Amino acid sequence: MSQITPASCTAIVTGGSAGIGLSIAEHLLDAGYQVINMARRAPELKHERLHNIQVDLLDAKATEQAAAEAAKRFEITHVIHNAGVIWPKLLPEVTQADLQGLTQLHLGAAITLVQAALPTMQAKQFGRIVLMSSRGALGLPTRTAYAATKAGMLGMARTWALELAAQGITSNVVSPGPIQTDMFYDVVEAGSERERNIAKGIPVQRLGRADDVARAVMFFADPDNGFVTGQNLFVCGGASVGSITI
Repeated sequence: MSQITPASCTAIVTGGSAGIGLSIAEHLLDAGYQVINMARRAPELKHERLHNIQVDLLDAKATEQAAAEAAKRFEITHVIHNAGVIWPKLLPEVTQADLQGLTQLHLGAAITLVQAALPTMQAKQFGRIVLMSSRGALGLPTRTAYAATKAGMLGMARTWALELAAQGITSNVVSPGPIQTDMFYDVVEAGSERERNIAKGIPVQRLGRADDVARAVMFFADPDNGFVTGQNLFVCGGASVGSITI
């Protein structure tokens, strides 16, 4: 059993103001963690152990400044990079700006935040990194930039797992399928026939909930789970086994 406890840990959660990120923050707070939410807006949730740093992670310079602020104010033991957007487009409409933007958000921000937290993690010989990829990394129509950058998270996390394992730092990935969040409903109309058809196409016959994903993140975040690193856990109701159309 690890001598590190949740009460001695501080976790950065990106995109913690709504959806999956908010559920992750709530689970962490319930477990006793200090939580630093990095998002464009503050959440409605108020808690004495919840700290907010407002930042647009699409802005590389602003992300660097926010990461430096967090590292100066807190001893960061966990980086949970959940923030993301889809920007769906068929191949003829995809732009280089789309790819560059999602590369910064999904990959660049993760690198910046982990680099800022790494000195504390190395000093403690303990750390937990969890990146939020997607079932879409396996490929879906209109997901060129999204799937490319979400798939890139897998290689990045596996590389970090190899580099950091001997220092007590794990690096893992959670890949959700269709989850009932604002981001999902930005692409699929709530209550529509399309939504119902998506649910029918999932082996468990329902859409996922934010808590389904948060519980998977909590497994990787647990200080006692130091023998699991470089892994990708699909939270998709079985959708990664077959195929779905969104």
